[in-house]
Amino acid sequence: MAEEQEAENGDVAVNTQTEAADDNPSWSRVQLARHPKRPHSRDYIESIFTNFEELHGDRFFGDDHSILAGMAFFEEKPVMIVGQQKGRDTKEKLLRNFGMPKPEGYRKALRVMQLAAKFRRPIVTFIDTPGAYPGIDAEERGQAEAIAYNLREMSRLPSPIISFVIGEGGSGGALGIGVANRVYMLENAYYSVITPESCAAIIWRDATKAPLAAAALRMTAADLLEMKLIDGIIPEVPGGAHLESEAAIAGLRSTLRDALAELAPLSSEEIIEERYNKFRNMGSFFTEVLP
Repeated sequence: MAEEQEAENGDVAVNTQTEAADDNPSWSRVQLARHPKRPHSRDYIESIFTNFEELHGDRFFGDDHSILAGMAFFEEKPVMIVGQQKGRDTKEKLLRNFGMPKPEGYRKALRVMQLAAKFRRPIVTFIDTPGAYPGIDAEERGQAEAIAYNLREMSRLPSPIISFVIGEGGSGGALGIGVANRVYMLENAYYSVITPESCAAIIWRDATKAPLAAAALRMTAADLLEMKLIDGIIPEVPGGAHLESEAAIAGLRSTLRDALAELAPLSSEEIIEERYNKFRNMGSFFTEVLP
């Protein structure tokens, strides 16, 4: 009963905020990306893959439950999976740290990815986090170093990497598992260097201006595809993936199948080179000089 009441209260909060932002499509999509009933990483893993075997621990400190990682089969082909996992009820949210990984989470993710490279398995990652955990304990254990190390090592892994932003894609916490050959977003997901609230607090010293920040950041899937920062958008039904998760799952499965087929013929050297060029070309803009 308490869990049902919590979900109901979450629906009311999201609906109220979304209605207040009808004139701001970017903010509306942020609210949908945060919907408490939106499909999470485990939902996609259980629906799309078979024989998922979760691996635990980073071999340095402990096991971070906000990161799901392990091996599975996709249409009878072996793959390695890394996903950021939020919780449904209060107990699971606390266990998963609200989807905010700590250093041991990123080190566990990299351990699994390096295992994938050793056995020539493709890597599939699911991004869904408001950001890396900013607590003192995470900073003491080297949060920034763990993310930076992931960025470097992922850039030179010989296995193809395919990333899906399924909900929130906040800051370096998202990019820590997102240096991929192909990056796709669900239609109502967002991907940004900073959350709207944090941006508003820095720029205007007022977190309530988050809707204005969301529009300025150009953080939606359509914005990022236009800027060539992602490779494609997976459609959702009107109102969001939580209303018909089967459609989002089917779209993601089809996109993954096509991406794997496209990358399969490439050699390890070509995979690394393509990934390097993809990120090297980001942020390159040419403007016409008027007479």
